[in-house]
Amino acid sequence: HFTPAVLEAIQSKGIIADYLTLHVSAGTFLPVKSDDAADHVMHEEQVVIRKENLLHLLIPDRKVIAIGTTALRTLESLYWFGALLRQNPDVPFRINQNIPYEFKGPLPGVPDAIETILNIMKDRGIDEIVGTTSIFILPGYRFRVCDGLVTNFHQPSSTLLLLIAAFVGPDWKRIYKEAIENDYRFLSYGDSSLLLPG
Repeated sequence: HFTPAVLEAIQSKGIIADYLTLHVSAGTFLPVKSDDAADHVMHEEQVVIRKENLLHLLIPDRKVIAIGTTALRTLESLYWFGALLRQNPDVPFRINQNIPYEFKGPLPGVPDAIETILNIMKDRGIDEIVGTTSIFILPGYRFRVCDGLVTNFHQPSSTLLLLIAAFVGPDWKRIYKEAIENDYRFLSYGDSSLLLPG
């Protein structure tokens, strides 16, 4: 989505461009085939998070704009990992698809969840963590970490379109109508958009 010149312009305004390591699988593109989207089995993807990534999330009054749906899913998964660690400091970094909908116990604030991960990393003497996520973000999901999303236009019946509907609310239909009527390019090498929560 960004050329080096665009990234440089963004950074010149004091905006931090941070990088995550994401191992995206082909499962990202699997359509939802069940009548009830909640019955869909989400793919699992590996993520690598550095200490620096977590520290950037703790900057006061920061806004986090995820670049891509996988980055958004990763950032939201970090919150849930921190929430799980607060209950059990030995839990592995493996976020299942239903954790946001089945989590038991009090929910921490985002800073508390992130600081919990940082404390565990400090205790273990590590500067990065490797984990997996199959988090499934459906309409009704409450976003914890991300304030915006830059992404392509996605196919009907995809988990990615469900994530967009969850993020922007009912306006997703208006956004996609605009894209179709104006011949925007869809899929991975197509046009992109900045989306903000509904």
